[in-house]
Amino acid sequence: MKSKIWLSSPHMGGNELKYVKEAFDSNWVAPLGPNVDGFEQDLEIFLSEDVKIAALSAGTAALHLALIECNVSHGDEVICQSMTFSASANPIVYLGANPVFIDSEKDTWNMCPVALQEAIEDRMAKGKKPKAIIVVNLYGMPAKMDEILSIANKYDIPLIEDGAESLGSKYKGKACGTFGRFGILSFNGNKIITTSGGGALVCHTDEDKEKTVFLSTQARDNAPHYQHSEIGYNYRMSNISAGVGRGQMEVLDDRIEGRRKMHDFYCEICKNIEGVKVFSEPNSDFYSNHWLSVITIDETKTSKSYEDLRLAFLSENIESRPIWKPMHLQPIFEDAPYYGGKVAEDLFGKSLCLPSGSNLSEDDKKRIAKVMVEVFSNKKEYSVLS
Repeated sequence: MKSKIWLSSPHMGGNELKYVKEAFDSNWVAPLGPNVDGFEQDLEIFLSEDVKIAALSAGTAALHLALIECNVSHGDEVICQSMTFSASANPIVYLGANPVFIDSEKDTWNMCPVALQEAIEDRMAKGKKPKAIIVVNLYGMPAKMDEILSIANKYDIPLIEDGAESLGSKYKGKACGTFGRFGILSFNGNKIITTSGGGALVCHTDEDKEKTVFLSTQARDNAPHYQHSEIGYNYRMSNISAGVGRGQMEVLDDRIEGRRKMHDFYCEICKNIEGVKVFSEPNSDFYSNHWLSVITIDETKTSKSYEDLRLAFLSENIESRPIWKPMHLQPIFEDAPYYGGKVAEDLFGKSLCLPSGSNLSEDDKKRIAKVMVEVFSNKKEYSVLS
């Protein structure tokens, strides 16, 4: 059998073991230690903004704590982008709150500002002012942050930016993850860098970071005995995982470059295939890390569907995946309010995520290209990489 080509596999840099060994040698293996401090500082420097980072066990944990710090509680409503992974919406339900889903716009596939304003006004008319807004930078593509922030500020609703997929992306030169009151980062094994599992909350004040660390370490009061005045969580990142993260930070710029080159690779393949379009930045205001490269397929022009391509890849042991099924179409959220049209739904029916790892070899690329050309043009050879 041919070797597996993964959609997005971890890509180690080499120095991860150095930091992990230091943790073992010093016996710092708990959810604190010099690697945690160092990893947080590395991220703060990389984001180049006046931010404070709290390293946590997962991006989902970061979002959960962000909602808590925005005072979301039982019965509240939280606005959430529909086109996203379920982890963007699940923490709303953890708190007994109710999600209100928003359609995408066509340029970035992210939250539609028009539908957002409509939703806020309608919920307020019903006596339910939303407690927070969760916007997502889908597949690394920045959302239309100026418009979304303007609306959030107009109605005095805190914005949480889910940047789990967009570390290294920028909007008008400003780092994604730094726009809202809080930003969410993820270091899951499939992300642009990894700590094997893990995430971080991006804060703008020392007080918010201190609160995050407090809540993520079981909310223990300052007392000689174990005393708790608030519910806490076991969400802090371990010193060992942070060591992996420190090694990964040393190669983050290279990983971003590698992902963007994969996007260019697909643009080159698809430029002469009518009806197949690579998801790309709408203009120079947007800079995507292209965590995943995605194509849309117009069946009326190709006579092929994304499922035809997915199955062709599968037969060659190449992983690909349909894009996120919108949350308002999920069985668990079928009764949730939804605002907008059918942009997200239409995209879901014709789009496919392609192998995007920064560690794909030239032979891997040739195998991928061969399948795509054969599916869409019935040719048996591919010249771009030969």
